[in-house]
Amino acid sequence: MDRSAVRADIDRAWEDSVLPSLSELVRIPAVSPAYDPDWTSAGQLDAAIEHVRAWIAARELPGARLEVVRLEGRTPLLLVDVPASGPDADQDDAVLLYGHLDKQPPVGGWSEGLDPWTPVVRDGRLYGRGSVDDGYAPYAAITAIEAVRAHGGAHARCVLLLETGEESGSPDMAAYLEHLADRLGSVSLVVCLDSGAADYQRLWLTTSLRGDVRVGVRVRVLDGGQHSGTASGIVPSSFRVLRALLDRIEDSATGEVLLPELNAEIPANRVAEARAAVAAVPGVIRDSVPAREGMRWVSEDEVELALNNTWRPTVSVIGAEGLPALPDAGNVLRPFTTLALSVRIPPTTDPQVALAALREALSADVPYGAEVTFPISDGAAGWNAPDPEPWLVGALDAVSEEVFGAPWATMGLGGSIPLMGLLQNAYPAAQFVVTGALGPGSNAHVPDESLHLEFASKITTAIAYALDAHTRR
Repeated sequence: MDRSAVRADIDRAWEDSVLPSLSELVRIPAVSPAYDPDWTSAGQLDAAIEHVRAWIAARELPGARLEVVRLEGRTPLLLVDVPASGPDADQDDAVLLYGHLDKQPPVGGWSEGLDPWTPVVRDGRLYGRGSVDDGYAPYAAITAIEAVRAHGGAHARCVLLLETGEESGSPDMAAYLEHLADRLGSVSLVVCLDSGAADYQRLWLTTSLRGDVRVGVRVRVLDGGQHSGTASGIVPSSFRVLRALLDRIEDSATGEVLLPELNAEIPANRVAEARAAVAAVPGVIRDSVPAREGMRWVSEDEVELALNNTWRPTVSVIGAEGLPALPDAGNVLRPFTTLALSVRIPPTTDPQVALAALREALSADVPYGAEVTFPISDGAAGWNAPDPEPWLVGALDAVSEEVFGAPWATMGLGGSIPLMGLLQNAYPAAQFVVTGALGPGSNAHVPDESLHLEFASKITTAIAYALDAHTRR
């Protein structure tokens, strides 16, 4: 493969073809179903799929098949099947490339001149909702395939899956993977373009993702509210009972999660990886979160912060019911308190075991005999990558030297990409390249989301190198 020509072709494609189409994709308010209960009638997810489908179809990749797959009651999925290049290619061996087209809600507070649904190119970045999370993914995947084919390279059969429910937790993907299993065939390489980078100077691979267990726990002490002057001291506060239950699962002074079922031993290679990342980019963890003045981190040791965020469980209260707004808060002993808990679990922890342990700890021998119910209860597995094989290491080394000018790096992420765990279970022998353009200042999920265009082009080139090396493994 003429790597120099590949690099030039990809840079040119991003400027001439990708950026104009991706900008129009930003304009489509394809909010994920969890945030738009009327998504079916709104039709924006379908509009996003059709926009990307039309762009890919216009590329006229030889033999490519495009299909919008719809299972009843589920979000649509765009499937793009590109046959392997070369007359002697093994059409049973497949590369699965993944991205998503649904978006987070717009939220307010965008900077002057910026808007979630208006694409703006400023200082080398494309601003707009869905630009980096994850609208660029299909463009990067298809452009990489085109460049490989155009300049003497080869690739296995490439199957691009573009879902529309990732921001809602990918609730439909298990069903789609089962439905498409025969068509996907034998997958030996998974490329996910929904992750990120700690800086823009090198290629970053994500090597682990935490799982997530969500529990809504409601403590009820009365059938209806009572005047606090009459009932307090006789009936316990539902908040106090719930606070006591939370102490069973988390040390409020340190944040340590106390249940053994929610913890896991951290592999030695992941500890070494965290140390290497911190050494390569000092401040990579501390600087990833904007601190309020005077606020201290959980630890002064940045390696410990990295491990806290990627391999240790954490509890976050993400919602509440039964608590009136301050102007509406009268002198009432409230009948119940409900908290929504998001418990991030280590990549290797079984979410169902963790969920069962949480429910048991929060409902056994409840103080004062208060009633405990669970209006929300679900979990998603994390993911821990297999070690990269020599052919993949060679491709990563080459693109790092020729494109990025710095060695590639690896790091776990504290969040989840639910599909990765499903794919690892389905294809246990596959190699994984989980990467992406979500770098510093990308602002996914918050105001001023943006895509670093030069870095996105380099990521595209890295995928081209990996596709070609995969055929020669």
